[in-house]
This record gives sequence, C-alpha cells and structure tokens, in this order.
Amino acid sequence: MKALVAYFSASGVTAAVAKRLADAIGAKLYEIRPEIPYTAADLDWRNSQSRSSVEMNDKNCRPALADLDAPVADCDVIFVGYPVWWYREPSVVDSFLAAYDFTGKTIVPFATSGSSGIGTEAPARMKEITGAEVGEGRRFSADAGEAELKAWAENA
Repeated sequence: MKALVAYFSASGVTAAVAKRLADAIGAKLYEIRPEIPYTAADLDWRNSQSRSSVEMNDKNCRPALADLDAPVADCDVIFVGYPVWWYREPSVVDSFLAAYDFTGKTIVPFATSGSSGIGTEAPARMKEITGAEVGEGRRFSADAGEAELKAWAENA
C-alpha cells in the first residue's frame, strides 16, 4: 500500500499523531495549511464571529489552501487527520478534499479530540466531496502511540 498521511493541525496535537502514524506505516506526510494561517482569535469557538465559527457554520465554506503540493496522485490510501471542530472536520480539510482527484483511492479519516468522537458526518462528507471510498475513521487521543496507530491503519 502506498499511503499518504495528510493532516490539518491547529494546536500541534493532530500534527504529532499524524507524524507518529506516518512513521508507523512508512507513509509520506503532508500538512494541510490554509493560505491565511489561523490565529488564536480565529480559533475562539466561544465567539460566534470568530473565523473558525463563521467557517464551520457554512458547510460550503472552502478556505484557500497555502499550496496544492500534496502527493495524492502517488498514493492508494490517504489518511486524513484533523481536530474535531463542531463535531466534524474543519472546513480547510474540505478545501483539501475538493482540490484533488481521489478517483480509485481510499480515504481513511482520523481525528484528535479530548472527548468528541469522530462521528458519522465527517466520513459521509468526505465521500460526498471526493466520490472516493471512505474507510471507517477513528478518534485518537493526543498520546496515541505508534503501535496503536499501526494496528489501526493496517486494518482500516
């Protein structure tokens, strides 16, 4: 399996899990970055006017990406990681999914969260956006280890 671990991380937690996953399965690693980085004020979920709140209230929002350099074409399986925002994937992840051709590929979502599950909305949206096969996703805690990640990925 030629795999890619693509991830968006706001605080570094998802980045750390994504790196451990990529190391565990020998996959390429790619960071999904918005063209305009998020500030702490942008991420204030308690403020209904913050950038992230406004984006998440519009399910068609597609924030611009910093680049389109992900090696999606070279891979069969793309693990897509993100922090859970409003019980789903952040809008910038949808931008990534809409930007590439996932024909014939499998997408496997994984999320980081202190308590929220991955839910059913994110995998369904990923399938809708890409038309690709979407595997069963899983939520991981910040301290998920390589062995746990590898065992999951090999069965995803």
